[in-house]
Amino acid sequence: MTKKNKKPIDYPILLTIIILVAFGTIMVFSASFYYAQLRWGDKYYFFRRQCVWAVVGFIAMAFTANFSYWKLQKFSRLLMIITIVLLIAVLVVGVERNNAKRWLSIGGLSVQPAEIAKFSLILYLAHSMSLRRDKIKYFFKGVVPYLLITGILFGLIMLQPNFSTAGSLVLLSIVMLFVAGARLWHLGFLAVCGASAAAALVMAAKYRLERWMAFLDPWKDPIETGYQMIQSLYSLGAGGLFGMGLGESRQKYLYIPYPETDFIYAIIGEELGFIGSAILILLFVILIWRGLKIAITAPDLFGCLLATGIIGMIAIQTTINIAVVTASMPPTGLPLPFVSFGGSSLAISMASIGVLLNISRYAKTG
Repeated sequence: MTKKNKKPIDYPILLTIIILVAFGTIMVFSASFYYAQLRWGDKYYFFRRQCVWAVVGFIAMAFTANFSYWKLQKFSRLLMIITIVLLIAVLVVGVERNNAKRWLSIGGLSVQPAEIAKFSLILYLAHSMSLRRDKIKYFFKGVVPYLLITGILFGLIMLQPNFSTAGSLVLLSIVMLFVAGARLWHLGFLAVCGASAAAALVMAAKYRLERWMAFLDPWKDPIETGYQMIQSLYSLGAGGLFGMGLGESRQKYLYIPYPETDFIYAIIGEELGFIGSAILILLFVILIWRGLKIAITAPDLFGCLLATGIIGMIAIQTTINIAVVTASMPPTGLPLPFVSFGGSSLAISMASIGVLLNISRYAKTG
């Protein structure tokens, strides 16, 4: 497939994204209107902002879907430099919320540089690995350089602190190294080292250790460390098979923390039940399947790695978010892509999908 011989974009992905964003916007309003009315005197506070960012996201997606992905290669280093500068800036002049500096206030809007870091790393690794594909099989010449750049982003994000996002970047790097052709025993060694480092980081911070202990037995401390997990399970359990009905959640009335962001899946389970929750998972499965198909049929290694990184990050975030809400892993701060409230996350995720759609226009048939 040549650059001039374009095909139509992947319409199943486009339709899935439209459904996810529309559904997410509705659920953000349902999950947030009570708290928004109490806190700001405006029940549409979160809903209005999510709508604005959704419009921004669709515009960004339309642009990147029609912007040749080959041209992105020349911006990979520049975007990485800008990302590092922003990650440093947020530590100095960032807005602090809940004892974390993760947001930069730009023109009245809050932007998370860590969200930019996700796409920046994907683009940088895809470009560099496609140029150095013969060196990937070597550990020090092929793997270590990518660990260093990932490590820089990891360290800066950990200083915010934001362990979940930093950890997701490491997982993403391993996935892309695997697809690029890294040796399995190199990746196995990295997995062992990563697990050991994660355990050390958990032990090093009291709040992380408390989260881990709460995961093992949330009912041991139901008022403090186990509170989020227990309330999430109550929410899911109350939904049953068909749910309590849209807008009828009880847990969003200040029982479950962050119902519009980290724990929006719990509200979905409560209001729409197992059926609604399963349909949402099915939508993500369709999105990931179509994304993997685009990666496999991409016309070159750069397109393959770029598509892999984009869909890989969505899969990682979705899996971790749902695992947290269902008490399958310790609580973290990763949002549910396209569904949770969060402007920069939504806009950048949709722009990334636009890149994926552009790659699909050049995918090989068969």
